[in-house]
Amino acid sequence: MTSQILVIDDDPVQRRLLTNMIERLGHIAHLADNGRSGLELLERKRGLISVILLDLMMPEMNGHGFLEAIAERGIETPVIVQTGQGGIETVVLAMQAGAFDFVVKPVSPERLSVAITNALKMDHRESKSGRAPKRSRSGSVGFDDVVSASPAMIRVLDRAPCGAIEYSDRARR
Repeated sequence: MTSQILVIDDDPVQRRLLTNMIERLGHIAHLADNGRSGLELLERKRGLISVILLDLMMPEMNGHGFLEAIAERGIETPVIVQTGQGGIETVVLAMQAGAFDFVVKPVSPERLSVAITNALKMDHRESKSGRAPKRSRSGSVGFDDVVSASPAMIRVLDRAPCGAIEYSDRARR
């Protein structure tokens, strides 16, 4: 299934490489050279973009600023963050800001494919239910919290009843 993916990166060579990989996967790439223009494009195409591939280090509006801006607007499109710089701190900050996944430049086509596929599954789950899956405050785990790439496991999850997984005292013994 063809999806529309927004690539936000200030490096024209990187945008060209990512566009090539995305198109080889059968998707459509939309391009922006910084967070501000990416935000404008996302708002113009509201509802059409399925995944955002976001560079963190850019002029004008960087990736962290972009993540804050979409959170303020209630946009829940899965974001795959990519950067050539940064360590575990960078990953943690991006994930806390709402990133779905994180890849390091230069990303391989295989890794990008996995990240996009997983993000599209999340986007599909959101659109199916009309909302983003959320963990309950009670700490219980629901079927919406399970992410899998296995076709067999996906079939199981599709057939599972909605709601939290609860264990009775009998099941614990």
